[in-house]
Amino acid sequence: MSLSIVIPAFEEGKKIARDIRAATAFLKDHNIPGEIIVIDDGSEDDTARAAEKVPPTVGIPCRVFRLEANRGKGYAVRTGVKHAIGEYIMFADSGCCVPYTNVLHGLEMIQNGECEIAHGSRKMAGCRINRPQSRWRRICSKAFRFVVHAWLKMPPDLTDTQCGFKIYRAQIAKKLYAECVTEGFSFDVEIIVRAHRYGYRIKEFPVEWTCDCDSRISLSRTSLRVFRELIKIKRILGKEQLNAAAQAVKT
Repeated sequence: MSLSIVIPAFEEGKKIARDIRAATAFLKDHNIPGEIIVIDDGSEDDTARAAEKVPPTVGIPCRVFRLEANRGKGYAVRTGVKHAIGEYIMFADSGCCVPYTNVLHGLEMIQNGECEIAHGSRKMAGCRINRPQSRWRRICSKAFRFVVHAWLKMPPDLTDTQCGFKIYRAQIAKKLYAECVTEGFSFDVEIIVRAHRYGYRIKEFPVEWTCDCDSRISLSRTSLRVFRELIKIKRILGKEQLNAAAQAVKT
């Protein structure tokens, strides 16, 4: 078994070294062959340079890719998945909000044949929340969940579509992300809908989570962008479904 850990990062020069060290320590401590892939999403700070300065660990390569312009978290994760070579691929948000030891639960579920995709969840029984989101963010999160479940017909059993801690079988991740068109924060939604249509099983597992007070998500700046992304996802997936139906009729 080998694991590729993709870390999308934007303006994370102060955190990225800690992220890399934590991911590397996890792989080393549990004797898991793997690699770290950092995608600097066009940061104006020293994110890429800080990542490259982390002393290498024998047997655990860390590759750093710097995008020339800020494209969005979805594009960054897609880039990381494209370059990953592990048997399993995961992505984790910068900031070490979820300890990497939580990966073991998700990997076990996939390896046992319970699912093809394992999602960390902050909203199911067994979670441990060390520092919660603000009340306003929790309200917005509930509203977002209601909209995507009602409008995009998400699998009803999923409790936390936006947790930045997801694990995939590599061939499935590469297939889904190659088709994904969403470049911003709503990419998780598109990936889930596509996975559901293909019949891939998604199962959640509870995680330990600490809210990152230095998050790059600004509700005032990103809310309209997210809404536009959801409209785009609805339109594109609807068109693809119609085209598939028309093709089926022809054959």
